[in-house]
Amino acid sequence: MADAIVRSAGPPEQAGLRYGSGTGRWVVAAAVLGSGMASLDATVVAIALPTVGRQFHTGLADLQWVVTAYTLTLAGLLLVGGGLGDRYGRRRVFVVGASWFALASLACGLAPSARLLILARALQGVGAALLTPGSLAILQASFVPEDRPRAIGAWSGLSGVATAVGPFLGGWLITAVSWRLIFFINLPVAGAVIALSARHVPDSKDPAATGRPDLLGAALVTGGLVGLIFGLIQGPDLGWASPPSLASLSCGAALLPAFVVAEAREAHPMLPPSIFRSRQFSAANAVTFVVYGGLGGALFLLPIELQQVSGYTPLEAGVSLLPVTILMLALSSRSGALAARIGPRAQMAVGPLLAGVGLALLARIGPSGAYLAQVLPGVAVLGLGLAITVAPLTSTVLAAAPGGHSGVASAVNNDVARSAGLIAVAVLPVVAGITGTSYLHPAQFGAGFRVAVWAAAGACGAGGIVAALTIRNPPRRHRHRPDRHLHCPLEAPPLRGGASPHPLPSAGHVGGAPPPG
Repeated sequence: MADAIVRSAGPPEQAGLRYGSGTGRWVVAAAVLGSGMASLDATVVAIALPTVGRQFHTGLADLQWVVTAYTLTLAGLLLVGGGLGDRYGRRRVFVVGASWFALASLACGLAPSARLLILARALQGVGAALLTPGSLAILQASFVPEDRPRAIGAWSGLSGVATAVGPFLGGWLITAVSWRLIFFINLPVAGAVIALSARHVPDSKDPAATGRPDLLGAALVTGGLVGLIFGLIQGPDLGWASPPSLASLSCGAALLPAFVVAEAREAHPMLPPSIFRSRQFSAANAVTFVVYGGLGGALFLLPIELQQVSGYTPLEAGVSLLPVTILMLALSSRSGALAARIGPRAQMAVGPLLAGVGLALLARIGPSGAYLAQVLPGVAVLGLGLAITVAPLTSTVLAAAPGGHSGVASAVNNDVARSAGLIAVAVLPVVAGITGTSYLHPAQFGAGFRVAVWAAAGACGAGGIVAALTIRNPPRRHRHRPDRHLHCPLEAPPLRGGASPHPLPSAGHVGGAPPPG
């Protein structure tokens, strides 16, 4: 295995593995299993929600928290997780994250009540925040520059397969055994990640990472999101004027602005305010927020509609959504290449409008649930719209970031998508009149679902209009072949199998966001 490591006279950070070596392939395997575990969990939980609700005899608010508890802690601590890896060792933090995620998954699978499941899901999000940023950062730091594109390309393709399999695997486990198995299955995967990392993954740090992690910023943003989301989810049940609702909403309204102020004063902020000086960057994130807000709310409710109203089994509900992932995997590469030639503006305007049409078509789903007539047209058009949108959106975010901030820019876009999904999952059911145990009453839930998907379709359409008005194409001389490891805020792994001819930023903050829900 002497050819596995290319040694240099420079600092350790410059040494690296060859992709074709045995060690190099084991490193890729560890990174794929780690990121795939987190992304798989995000996709299968939405399919399990109706089953969980029936077993625990709980209302919609608790089901919302099963989703949002995980996303809240992940979104609030994602940048901190990347910073900890840069400072204290990427392999070390990656292994800690995998161990934490496994223990939290065990707690999820053993949870005797909805409330304890929600608590375990929040702890699971902490583990994912330590685990997720490390997978790409390890590849960036471990391989020699000329082999990084191949390593990242392999990571991209294999992670995409894991995400595509998620709904099918989750539906089968829930139908054949128990919803608890979707959490227990993480234990052997995490064990493999830890063993491979300990044996094969070289540790690395960022020599330029100085100062302490921005724990105050993480606490403020997480606390602000928790306050805001708690008030929005519990308001319909407790009453908007009730002390808990008012207190939590007030807390969120105070802490989120405090986070902005703290970041402006922090010497090493987790979110550098200077990154938003780029109008193109801010506009692209505005489009992300609106579009993925609509998607987050709709894709939270869609599996419940299919199972509670149309009578699908969890397996059938999972399989019915596969066309979205298949279309994105098949077409995102071509979409990115087209955007590189003509600029991103047209696709960022047309793609969200088409996704909105797909969501509107889903309003036709009814008690019969005829797949070819009612479900497939909507998910197919939705998948086509997202395939048109995703690559141009991601490349625009990265290209618009100020120099030296491309890694942070990817993480910001990631968190914008997650936060949009959090707010949509809290707000959209309220707007549609879906509260309490209404999801257990097919006629009542079906009526609310139609209102919800029309509202989500309007949000996606508004995103297309925002893009048409604010996104600008770069001059032709600045257009180039797009990076081939573009990341999608809808899916945890990139949606393409290639890799960039350029190395990734060394900060461990590159990664896509999970599917809403």
